[in-house]
Amino acid sequence: MTQPLNHGALTALLAQPGVHHALAALDASNAETRLVGGCVRDALLGKPSADIDLATTLLPESVMAAARAMPGLKAVPTGIEHGTITLITEQGPIEVTTLREDVETDGRHAVVRFGTDFARDAERRDFTVNALSLGADGRLHDTVGGLADLEVGRIRFIGDPATRIREDALRILRFFRFHARFGAGQPDEAALIACVAARDALDQLSRERVRSEFFKLLDAQGGLAMVRTLSATGLLQQITGGVAEFGRLDRAMAASLAPVMRLAALSVGGRHDADRLRDRLRLSNPEHATLTGYADALADLHGRAAISSAAARALAAEHGLTLLNETLAILAGEPRPVLDDEARQALETLGGEGGAPRFPLAGADLVAAGLPAGPAIGRGLAAARAFWLERGCPTGAEARAELLMRALDGARQTKT
Repeated sequence: MTQPLNHGALTALLAQPGVHHALAALDASNAETRLVGGCVRDALLGKPSADIDLATTLLPESVMAAARAMPGLKAVPTGIEHGTITLITEQGPIEVTTLREDVETDGRHAVVRFGTDFARDAERRDFTVNALSLGADGRLHDTVGGLADLEVGRIRFIGDPATRIREDALRILRFFRFHARFGAGQPDEAALIACVAARDALDQLSRERVRSEFFKLLDAQGGLAMVRTLSATGLLQQITGGVAEFGRLDRAMAASLAPVMRLAALSVGGRHDADRLRDRLRLSNPEHATLTGYADALADLHGRAAISSAAARALAAEHGLTLLNETLAILAGEPRPVLDDEARQALETLGGEGGAPRFPLAGADLVAAGLPAGPAIGRGLAAARAFWLERGCPTGAEARAELLMRALDGARQTKT
């Protein structure tokens, strides 16, 4: 099945103020500059592109000089040793990279030299759909068959897949991610075989790079199918190190949850899973906290045949309304837990009120009531909070007065 490509969008891409400004600055005799890669691909698919990239035959020093000579442009040497200059335009940043040819690679780093051949530059890219280029004159250049592949949703390595993967092992995950975003039907067989054969090369990569690429895959429209393929080939186990809950991932994606919650749905059953994923994917502290919060919510929901409105309010107070709602969305359709209509209404009401109930006491309240500072404060607050949760998080002056009395009673209990 083919998808129509929007060739008219290429004209609009060239007409963007920032793009037009940058191309005008780099217009020099005996030199050529083109739009390359994702921005060309996305324009043909009728999708907006977050990044604009240019490739040029100009050397980096000449790019810097051309930008300095053009009013309204600022050049930043963000990767000048690799030939990359970032032009700051009113539209946003545009990366300009001098054409390159690989001299040698070790799977993580490439030694390159500058060149002037756009066809050679295209051959060093990863997939055919990412090697299209667009000249300032509006001519679309395709030397590797990327246009035909884009039309039918085929993600194919340029040249020999094994060679492309040896140049950078991250291309294993990029293959699955790009198929999830742009592919149709079954993955390219030659590419899939090469990815599986090179699976051990993933261990060469930093965990941060794996995490970034895997999150992008989870965020892609076709991510579920590709995660299933990763699992079937044994690659998913190598990435996450645990079991996979595909039904939960499906529901997390249907609810448009963030990638970190999709990871939780797929791979977290308890706190030990959250800790394992933190280490394997070098998750940030907030990401790890989200996974542990999800694990705690799962444990609290486990075994509940039904959730009343009071229990729903207590669960929201314990875990946060957003995390609770997202966890319930992930569990939707499973035998347990079951929310009755009153419980659902209670959660909707909390959403309208701005969030989960807040425990109305603090240590200062007990001190003001005459309790000396010390460990007893914590005991009293814990006792009052347990009562508050059990009663469905009551509010109001009368409820607060009763909680204060229970806190004082709890504080006076002898610790055993």
